[in-house]
Amino acid sequence: MVTKLTLEYDGSRFAGWGRQPGLRTVQEELERALRTVLGESGVDGRPLKLSVAGRTDRGVHAWGQVASYCHEAVDPLRLNGLLDDDLAVLAAEPAPDGFDARRDAVSRTYCYRVLARRARSVFVRATSFWWTGAVDRHALDECARALVGKHDFSAFTPSETEHTWFRCDVARAEWVGDGELLEFWIEADMFLRHMNRALVGTMLEVAAGRRALAEFRALLDGRPRAHAGATAPAHGLALASVAYP
Repeated sequence: MVTKLTLEYDGSRFAGWGRQPGLRTVQEELERALRTVLGESGVDGRPLKLSVAGRTDRGVHAWGQVASYCHEAVDPLRLNGLLDDDLAVLAAEPAPDGFDARRDAVSRTYCYRVLARRARSVFVRATSFWWTGAVDRHALDECARALVGKHDFSAFTPSETEHTWFRCDVARAEWVGDGELLEFWIEADMFLRHMNRALVGTMLEVAAGRRALAEFRALLDGRPRAHAGATAPAHGLALASVAYP
């Protein structure tokens, strides 16, 4: 018996998804609520524990995160009554035996929001990166176009990493929006740590005229992290959705 959960959360006050001693995390809050209802163990006899599609970092949001656990489904209304208002269960549904939210995912889609204007915003300051630099929209579009396909993204993840495979297959990458609020959407089979934020930071440098488009394209051949641009802040990023077979 396996349950699939669909979640959304505001990452502002979380130290990320995964449990960390002494810190507030999404996993800890949600597992606490589930154990209050279902008890300490799953139907497999092991401690009730969540598997998650995307281990979001501190400050990163989620609109369609997916998690799974070995026990019966619980009414989202009941679970949400045990959670703070920055975390919500959108759906809880039975899944096939053996389903694992992380292992069975075929792709994940992220969205990064940029507020490109001279004045700061009162209303989207917690969910978008305020950018006061120049924006060459054509350059942004060309950067995104270059990402589609299989590439080595070593330049866009910290040098000290647990990753041993750096090639990601990007199915979709595009900038959306013509006004002040721009959104970068990307779907891939896998993502490296900080990859999306480093991509956005580097693309904005190209858009501001600080880096050539050809230089950006060359980074996709597995260059060192130091060759790419700054890592954009976490609060502009959201895990939008997860796809399964």
